[in-house]
Amino acid sequence: MEITLREATEADLPAILTLYAQLGQDDGKVLSLEAASRIFVRMKTYPDYRIYIALLNGRIVGTFALLILDNIAHMGTPSAILEDVVVEEGIRSQGIGRQMMRHANSLCREKGCYKMSLTSNRNREAAHRFYESLGFEKHGYSFYMMMNKTESETK
Repeated sequence: MEITLREATEADLPAILTLYAQLGQDDGKVLSLEAASRIFVRMKTYPDYRIYIALLNGRIVGTFALLILDNIAHMGTPSAILEDVVVEEGIRSQGIGRQMMRHANSLCREKGCYKMSLTSNRNREAAHRFYESLGFEKHGYSFYMMMNKTESETK
């Protein structure tokens, strides 16, 4: 299977939004194209925050976002956060995700990252097996705080 990987452009956003809807997050809702475009333009101003796409026969079939962060800790060695990984339903488990993760790994190595991390919903067991097959290890705990709650609701 011949997969091409490249950085996404604004013109790719409709296909990327379609892939995000397949993840089932936010009840399948996604941003409007206008809102996504505004955010995409802002993301391009970050030094190392990009969306990448996987193409099969010229058609977008996968995507991921990669943020590479500078660190003062860890002797100044950068780290990376992998987000929004999705391969089109119906063609999963055919090596596309594996190629995307190899590409992300290569980008991190080029930048000298000491680690690449991601979070995954605990119910996505097939995704967990996939990530573990690539060498990702479960590490520590992931915590989050919903920011739409008032301070008194979080106590």
